[in-house]
Amino acid sequence: MDFLKRLVTWWNGQTLGTQLFTARKGVKVGEDCQGNIYYQTRDSKRRWVIFNGESEASRVSPDWHGWLHYTWDQPPTKAPLVHKAWEKPHQENLTGTMAAYVPPGSIRRLDPVVRKDYEAWQPK
Repeated sequence: MDFLKRLVTWWNGQTLGTQLFTARKGVKVGEDCQGNIYYQTRDSKRRWVIFNGESEASRVSPDWHGWLHYTWDQPPTKAPLVHKAWEKPHQENLTGTMAAYVPPGSIRRLDPVVRKDYEAWQPK
């Protein structure tokens, strides 16, 4: 069953075609802290990532995102970006998960805020 998934789906990891292309033409450039592996062709015309786990684009850090999209030529393994002290570490998009941001007063909060500044209208 895993073979069929790899043959026809891309969201369960790399497809069989991607694995063959990577084996034939890919040169490993580096790996990030999540275990994603980055490749390019020998002539540096194509760049791609093989995700470690779920194929979710927000799992690519800004450093590697810039390299993948040709914003800079050198990968973060050769020329790491300088980060400011106030920058937070990269985090994947958590929308739709229990760890997603929920603003104060939302009904999704586990500890709802009790509002005393208004009285809700009740029909008679």
